[in-house]
Amino acid sequence: MPDPTTYAAFLGAVLAYQLSGVGPDMMLVISRGIGQGRNAALATAFGCVAAGVVQIPLLAMGLATIVVSSPPLYKAMQLIGAAYLIYVGVRFLAAGRKSVDATMQRSASVSLAGPFRQGMVCNLTNPTALSFMLAILPQFVHPSAGSSALQFFVLGGTMKATGLLILGAAALTSGSFSGWLSRNTSFMVWQQRIAGSIMVALGMRLLLSVAAPSFNR
Repeated sequence: MPDPTTYAAFLGAVLAYQLSGVGPDMMLVISRGIGQGRNAALATAFGCVAAGVVQIPLLAMGLATIVVSSPPLYKAMQLIGAAYLIYVGVRFLAAGRKSVDATMQRSASVSLAGPFRQGMVCNLTNPTALSFMLAILPQFVHPSAGSSALQFFVLGGTMKATGLLILGAAALTSGSFSGWLSRNTSFMVWQQRIAGSIMVALGMRLLLSVAAPSFNR
């Protein structure tokens, strides 16, 4: 187990990163909250965090290093992530008044499996998320503190927990405006288009990032 000093330093570094800006996960959660309400936004947030079920074991087993340090694998991950972000963004951009009205009418009874799955796929196909975990977690894992795998799970779980708190707060905040904004369809359409533009821009930036990052350990 990490000692208290190491754990506190790790927590500070993670929070600083997670609060530093709005990424694809945050944009997706906010768009879901405004468009479909709190429940859909929270399901999306849980989906983003649930990606850790795949990512943390990869890190603990050292497989993430292979993915990030291999240009072909990393590029493939970039292409998949970029394609997914652009796909989601185009869907938002294509939202018209009728589609927004239909979405709002379905929001009360819509299955939460869709938002959860979309959040999970968004996080899994974002190589930046895995790269940051690979860059930061090993810095706080020390052989003298016990099992390295256990430390990876503890630190990775902490990172996902803080991520859930931040995304959950964004989900609740954006969802609280859903009812009020549902009466202003024009605003909803433009919100979807702005969110779509940002998602497409993020996807294009990821698509153009051809070099796999190198991290000093």
